[in-house]
Amino acid sequence: MLLQRIEQQFIESADLKYQCAQSMAPRVEMAVMAVMACVTGGGKVLTCGSGTGTTLAQSFASAFLSRFDRDRPELAALALTADATLLSSITGDIDAASVVARPVRALGAAGDVLLILARTGQELHLIEAVKAAHSRDMTVVALTDAQGGALKLALSDTDVHIAVPHESPARVHEVQQLVLHCVCDGVDAQLLGLPESPLSQTE
Repeated sequence: MLLQRIEQQFIESADLKYQCAQSMAPRVEMAVMAVMACVTGGGKVLTCGSGTGTTLAQSFASAFLSRFDRDRPELAALALTADATLLSSITGDIDAASVVARPVRALGAAGDVLLILARTGQELHLIEAVKAAHSRDMTVVALTDAQGGALKLALSDTDVHIAVPHESPARVHEVQQLVLHCVCDGVDAQLLGLPESPLSQTE
């Protein structure tokens, strides 16, 4: 029984990604172009998340600063939810809703991108971060579950919302990670050209 359940986890994850391929690809392409416009214009990507989304934000920032699959010049990215001292200071001295909004206002500039990894879209600190990004004329790329919650309503027409059509936190996390890999790969392809070997041979 346990073996079958483990196998089912793999199957459900693979099925969801397959189902999302065509429906989500146009939105992911929009995210790639938003990030490309940012970095080629000398801007930076600020990332943040909630729950396991914080680890995805840090992973994305690391790949952007360092490399994804191929060597390239470093790109500016910063995970705003990675500094425990900063976060505890803000939440302790001011209020939890400002934990990301304050760094966004302090570090963000026109042309930058705020990349958000949300689970439900109801996280108040992420909604406040969207408002802060808009006050700095930044573009927001938001990844959420199927509904998007209040976060979706806070987005503007020029922002990019990528909704994972599933309610399971684990499945949403897995697809969000794949989306971030696609964004990194898409930026590399735009900057460096397509790799000589097909994608299936480079993985």
